[in-house]
Amino acid sequence: MRALCATDLSAASEAAIENETCLTCLARIGVDTIHLVTVVPANVHSGMPGVNFEERRRQGLDQYRQVIEAAGFDVETHVVRGTPYRRINGIAETVHADLSVVGSRGQSPLKNRIIGSTARNLARTTVVPLLVNRVERATDEPDVLREHLFQRILFATDFSENADRAFDAFSYLRHATEEATLVHVRSPKDEGVDDVNPREQLADHASTLENWDIETRIEVRQGDPAAEILSVEAEVTPSTILVGSKGRSRIRRLLLGSVSEEIVARATGNVFLVPPPRAV
Repeated sequence: MRALCATDLSAASEAAIENETCLTCLARIGVDTIHLVTVVPANVHSGMPGVNFEERRRQGLDQYRQVIEAAGFDVETHVVRGTPYRRINGIAETVHADLSVVGSRGQSPLKNRIIGSTARNLARTTVVPLLVNRVERATDEPDVLREHLFQRILFATDFSENADRAFDAFSYLRHATEEATLVHVRSPKDEGVDDVNPREQLADHASTLENWDIETRIEVRQGDPAAEILSVEAEVTPSTILVGSKGRSRIRRLLLGSVSEEIVARATGNVFLVPPPRAV
């Protein structure tokens, strides 16, 4: 598997990329090649006083390359210019990445926050599964908040086709997963509309995971999807929330889209978004 790791060379990005436990987790799910990408914003020019930004970023990526190669990965580096989320998506397609990873907090000396507009735009437009890797906020030397990326998964589903596609990610995540919580959120409008028992549907998923020796629990909640998913996160403290980035159930209720963006913005831990297939 190939992973794209986007960095703005901030302390937060360094915490995420150089964390040995995170690298071990990526290896455990089958990643053997990492593409390191940094994007110089289009409004930053080499003629600006002070520094050659592109050269500084190449030097920074070379330092990361040494750490990641020492962990046993093949590494390629990319320094590009443009709009960060567009260039990250473009490179992900070009190198046929199986997933992308971005640090969720951090501000580089160029005042280019990798989270904020970039992460939100990636959540809306990512072409491959996207891991938003949470790190400490408001500290000069941030740490990854939950080092084991996939040890405890919270899977949120509306039983749509793309939610099922997100569940399929367990086919490789299971090699690093020990516990899973499966949650479905119903709204008052759902009553009497859905002819399938959500608890039974979650139980089917749970059976699959238990056959892989993953300890599993199920939750059916009622209310606002994002608020309830985040409430479950606070209770079970998963390493990562797994969710489809878009989806529509038969009762015409969107679980994701705006909800997935809210989860990316407000979740305490990591978020793994699985997008729908690209239209050909």
